[in-house]
Amino acid sequence: MAQPQQAQQPQPQPQQQQAMPEFKLVLVGDGGVGKTTLVKRHLTGEFEKKYIATLGVEVHPLVFSTNFGPIKFNVWDTAGQEKFGGLRDGYYIQGQCAIIMFDVTSRITYKNVPNWHRDLVRVCENIPIVLVGNKVDVKDRQVKARNIMFHRKRNLQYYDISARSNYNFEKPFLWLARRLTNQPELKFVGQFAKAPEIQIDPELVKQHEQELQQAATAPIEDDDEDL
Repeated sequence: MAQPQQAQQPQPQPQQQQAMPEFKLVLVGDGGVGKTTLVKRHLTGEFEKKYIATLGVEVHPLVFSTNFGPIKFNVWDTAGQEKFGGLRDGYYIQGQCAIIMFDVTSRITYKNVPNWHRDLVRVCENIPIVLVGNKVDVKDRQVKARNIMFHRKRNLQYYDISARSNYNFEKPFLWLARRLTNQPELKFVGQFAKAPEIQIDPELVKQHEQELQQAATAPIEDDDEDL
């Protein structure tokens, strides 16, 4: 005799979860300028990274909470590959935004910025790019604000940063997040960086910010030979 069929219990429907926007962020610059230090300053930067052996790359997923919900940058870090010459195209392919980093205590790292920019835009056309000068906590700054012209010629955003002291740590990510989401009102909320490793001298910060303001109105020169 056939068993009476049990009535199917209605399954609870999972709540519709909004997918978190994710962006591939390509981080480039000479060896030793502080690229890995930057990603490790983020609370999750070191925690969930994955290594892509074929490209010799570490990918650090950095999640920022914003007033529009969370946003994730999958930051591609060279893991030292740049010391052996240029990076393979696979590093850049499908990059949606980029940070080019140099070290303000080393002129050669700024001189090489145009090379990094050229490689980047050859593969990734028309993506938002931020240029950052790291290590502004060091008193003996070699690349002064008035020497930094490249971003103005190429229409990039520029920030002085000090990854180890967290000074302006979030600025490049915030600028990119606003551009990528088309939300100029977007803000980061809550904690996202680890406690600073070092303290930056507030007087030094004030001086750098004044110099940057002055530099922003200076005429753009045709070349960077003054370096």
